[in-house]
Amino acid sequence: MALLVVSTTSLSLPTALGETDGAVSAGVKAFDDDIPAVANLDPDLLRALRQAARDAAKDGIEIVVNSGWRSQAYQKQLLRDAAAKYGSKKAAARWVANSDKSSHVSGDAVDVGPSRATAWLSKHGAVYGLCRIYRNEPWHYELRPKAIHDGCPSMHADPAHDPRMQQ
Repeated sequence: MALLVVSTTSLSLPTALGETDGAVSAGVKAFDDDIPAVANLDPDLLRALRQAARDAAKDGIEIVVNSGWRSQAYQKQLLRDAAAKYGSKKAAARWVANSDKSSHVSGDAVDVGPSRATAWLSKHGAVYGLCRIYRNEPWHYELRPKAIHDGCPSMHADPAHDPRMQQ
């Protein structure tokens, strides 16, 4: 019987993606500066989100950050997972952007919840410049400062129809 010895230093084992990559646990708020998904958001987006969260709280609505900034590695993993779920990378593109195009990777997008919060932001978000970008993602918001005076722009059907996501 032969014994096979494998050096673990020569293996390339996948590392777990976690909080430092932008993953969040339940209940993360816009004021959680110690959470990279929040701390690495664009400062203007974060400022608008925090003001909206304060005002929503006056209406009894709690805005939770389900996702914000993400590392490229985390975004790539989300795309792989979506491709496995939906059967192809093309089908997954309706829900998850490539890491080189994602507004989450650049810190320019935030996904919020619960549904009461998304409904509140859908109604009041333009006041803060926070706009829904995709019709199929009621939780996804990006900063559009012109919306404060002009209202939010028309939504794209999904990320696959967003010209910014085209190669």
